[in-house]
Amino acid sequence: MEGMGGPGTAGTACVALLRGINVGGKNIIRMEVLRASFEAMGFSSVRTLIASGNVVFRAAGADSRKLERAIEKALSHRHGYEGKVVVRNLEEYERMMRAIPPGWGGERGRRYYVIFLRHAIDRASVLGELEVNAGVEEVRYVPGALLWSARLDGLTQSKMSKVIARPIYGEMTVRNLNTTRKILELLREGAGF
Repeated sequence: MEGMGGPGTAGTACVALLRGINVGGKNIIRMEVLRASFEAMGFSSVRTLIASGNVVFRAAGADSRKLERAIEKALSHRHGYEGKVVVRNLEEYERMMRAIPPGWGGERGRRYYVIFLRHAIDRASVLGELEVNAGVEEVRYVPGALLWSARLDGLTQSKMSKVIARPIYGEMTVRNLNTTRKILELLREGAGF
């Protein structure tokens, strides 16, 4: 894809978070094949993290929305991938990470997830569209994501899990907090930090 970048292109460090890849026998794409597909799209310094569709790369253009559309189209054409992609450049990702409250993720006995939002629903009012069991879980909005934590002993009582049945779920993708932090490390490495 012309203008996206290429070998030796400086570009901007970005991450593509693919929804529903290698889950339940659907959208099966091996990571080495996925890396090759991103390189064929003209991106450079392509790296993947675990088999759940986290691709860090450098792109000549840093417009996340344009990159999302281009990547979705290319993956659909090459692999029949019918999922959506959330793209964040390093600046957007760092802004999201800075908005995470100090200490969030440190309480024992809880699970912590980052729900990345596509641009169409990236707004604080999205919280009003969700059900939360206040005694079990907490959901906060930060630009680009929802921060969801739940007590381990109350996961079966979560109301957030019902979001899977709603159309809005197609506009988000979930990563645990450890994976989210590792992606930031890879983005900074890709940017030369």
